[in-house]
Amino acid sequence: MNVVGVLSCLSLLLAAAASQEPKPCVAPALMSGGLTVMTVGAISSTGTVSYDAIGQRMRVKTMGLEANQTAILDTLMLFNKKVYYEINWSKFTCKKKKLDTDFIPMQVPSDAKLMGQVFMGSSSFWGMGVLTNTWYGYLPGNGVYSSVFTEIGCVPMTFSSYTPESDWITVSTFNWVLGNSNPMDFFPPFICAKAQLEETETPANMFAVLKSLALRDKMEE
Repeated sequence: MNVVGVLSCLSLLLAAAASQEPKPCVAPALMSGGLTVMTVGAISSTGTVSYDAIGQRMRVKTMGLEANQTAILDTLMLFNKKVYYEINWSKFTCKKKKLDTDFIPMQVPSDAKLMGQVFMGSSSFWGMGVLTNTWYGYLPGNGVYSSVFTEIGCVPMTFSSYTPESDWITVSTFNWVLGNSNPMDFFPPFICAKAQLEETETPANMFAVLKSLALRDKMEE
């Protein structure tokens, strides 16, 4: 009976340990916050992001320097309509371009592999750190990625990826709040009313669009 009791206790302990292992998760469907985009050989750009997983829409606004003047770049990605808009408020211009429909939600895919779990900051006292999970996996077209999400709430913190088309790109996010304070973020501004769809051989994907925001030295003329 003692042996049976010990085995039963071990089984319960193993089951409890397995249940505590981090699981793939999905970030909140509506969020807004800040982000920094970094690419190989390019100075990072910083701005804000509005995210709508339900409507498959994303708005990214960044600031940079162009000819010693501040330039505000505004990009609206509408995956459900297969287009995105490049808006330059400094020059009051708007370009409408083709967008790949492969919307990648902010989530940990079910086939992602757990790299590890760590505290960002300190676990010594409450409020000094946050428990995070780091995941990695593979993208279509011989791509790879790694991502960091909070254990509680599945809030995205960093995302790094490599694809032969877009090279390395790292997106860091911060100051997330749930919901979106301005529904008009997901509609083209008035200066885009007459924008015509530019003909390109291959639609841009989300990584290529984000990378273009960080390439300040290649901003539109």
